[in-house]
Amino acid sequence: MTLLKRRWFVLLGAVSAVLSVAAFPIKVLSTPDSVSTVGVKAMNIWQAIVLGFVQGMTEFLPISSTAHLKVVPVALGWGDPGVAFTAIIQLGSIAAVLSYFWGDLTRIMKGATRAIALKDYNDYDFRLLLGILLGTLPIVFFGLLIKRFIPDFDNSPIRSLGAIAIASIFMSILLGLAEKLGQRQRDFEHLTMQDGLLMGLAQALALVPGVSRSGSTLTSGLFMGLQRETAARFSFLLGIPAITLAGLVSLKDVLDTSLGDGAIIPLVAGVISAAIFSYIAIAGLLRFLKTQSTWVFIWYRLVFGVVILSAISARLLNNS
Repeated sequence: MTLLKRRWFVLLGAVSAVLSVAAFPIKVLSTPDSVSTVGVKAMNIWQAIVLGFVQGMTEFLPISSTAHLKVVPVALGWGDPGVAFTAIIQLGSIAAVLSYFWGDLTRIMKGATRAIALKDYNDYDFRLLLGILLGTLPIVFFGLLIKRFIPDFDNSPIRSLGAIAIASIFMSILLGLAEKLGQRQRDFEHLTMQDGLLMGLAQALALVPGVSRSGSTLTSGLFMGLQRETAARFSFLLGIPAITLAGLVSLKDVLDTSLGDGAIIPLVAGVISAAIFSYIAIAGLLRFLKTQSTWVFIWYRLVFGVVILSAISARLLNNS
């Protein structure tokens, strides 16, 4: 019975993706409308708070904050808020994760420092810190490659709504397979440096909009035999350097340009909103995964992707 359900899910997901794209391949895969997403789009405080809510509630759930920050404002008629705005309000999310895991972070840092002083390189905290650092390298490496060789990546077809929808469907299938096949035997005390590197490679997939950093790392963690809560917890810790770097780089780019007099206050409001709702999402997800599976997110991502593709096909949304 379990095998039958697994095959049914994979078949449904694959058929949905193929039929959705095949029905209107030009619309889904074509170059999006030429609308620049660089910089910070002018918006009011209310819009910034709403987008901060979207960022906070989706950054740490395996459903892609990038996808929702693109789809929600477009669906509401506000337009794309811009890559820079998206990255800057992530600073609110990083503040939330730092606050939530401050005890873990200070313990890890103290333990690693002590291990280095004693040259005890088998110390758990030292190996965990090294695993986080190693896991950060792939996304930095591939991010620099993209910045170097694809300078207009933010306005490329891969960031179109159709591409985001396809990525969401694809990742829903992968997470479903991980949920079915994962052994879920190892807890947080049995993490290894190899886990950090492998999960870091999965995290690099999130450079593709719609994949979801949390989704890709949680999926890889389940495939590696981690318990759901452990995979999510380590995903959050691993995301601290990556999210921080992305936010700081975009903040620098924005500060190098001239901001309008009314741009600062909405940005601050968006960051604060993102911080509050990110904290709520982190606490809620960890509590949820102690007793529940990830199937609610799997089905959500599948439906989310199919609905977007259908809306593009019906000309309800522009594939921008």
